[in-house]
Amino acid sequence: MKFLRCGEKGKEKPAVIDAEGNIRDLSLFVDDIDGKFLEKDLAHLFNNLKIEDLPLVDPNVRIGACINRVGKFICIGLNYSDHAKEVNVESPAEPVVFNKWTSAISGPNDPIVLPKNSVKTDWEVELGIIIGKSGQYIPETEAMDHVAGYCVINDISEREFQLERGGSWDKGKGCDSFGPIGPYLVTREDIPDPHQLSLWLEVDGIRYQDSSTENMIFSVPYLIHYLSQFMSLQAGDIISTGTPAGVGIGQNPPVFLKAGQVVSLGIEGLGQQSQQVVNF
Repeated sequence: MKFLRCGEKGKEKPAVIDAEGNIRDLSLFVDDIDGKFLEKDLAHLFNNLKIEDLPLVDPNVRIGACINRVGKFICIGLNYSDHAKEVNVESPAEPVVFNKWTSAISGPNDPIVLPKNSVKTDWEVELGIIIGKSGQYIPETEAMDHVAGYCVINDISEREFQLERGGSWDKGKGCDSFGPIGPYLVTREDIPDPHQLSLWLEVDGIRYQDSSTENMIFSVPYLIHYLSQFMSLQAGDIISTGTPAGVGIGQNPPVFLKAGQVVSLGIEGLGQQSQQVVNF
C-alpha cells in the first residue's frame, strides 16, 4: 500500500492511494501516518475498510512528508562505492552514521531553501527505510520484520558547512528544507527486494544520478542490525541509506544548486519528487 499525508503545511491529513491511483482520505479512521499508526495491525485495519469507499482528495493538493512525528532521522554516508570514489575517499569498512535534524523534514515538492551564506548546496537521491517495529540489538536475520516501508529522500547537503567548518557532518545536513520525504510510504510487502530499485536525480533536466540500490555496500537488513547495536530503533524512525555517484561536489568542476533551479528525483516503485531552489 501507499500511504501519504496531504494538505497545507502543518495541517496535513492521512491518506492512501487506491487501485486506480486516486488519493483517498483516511482521516476518519486514522489520526496520522506516524510511528503509532505503523505499530498497529494494518492488515486487520484494511481488511475491514474498503479503500474505494473513502472520500476522494483533490489530486492537486499539496503533498506533505509521508510520515509525521519522526523520532530519529538517521543517515548513512558513503554507502555506494562509486560515490566514495568520486569524493576521493575509500569505501568504509563499517557504515558511516550521521543525523539530519527532524526540523529539516519537508514535503517532496516543497522548495529547497538555500541557507544564508550557503555556497555549496548539493543533492543526493536516497532510499529511505521507515521503521515500523521498535527494537534493539536486532539480529540481521530478523531485521526486515522491523521495516514498515520505504520512501524517496533527497539528502540535501551544504558541503562547506559539512566539510570545511570543523566538527561533524551534521551542521551541513540538517538545515531547514534539507530532508524532503515522500511522496509515499510504500509498505514493505509492495517492495519485495529493496536492493533492486533504480534511482535517479536531475537538475534542470540534466541527469546527474542514475543507478540502482543493488550497488549499496551495506544492505537494508545489515544497516538495521548495525544501527540497533548503538541505539534503539523505534517505530517512525527513518534511515536514509546513502547515495550513488553523481552528486554536485563530484563533478569536474563541482556544480552546486542556485536559486531558480529545479531538482527532480525518483526511485522505482516509490514515486518522484520535484523541488524548486529558492533563497532564504
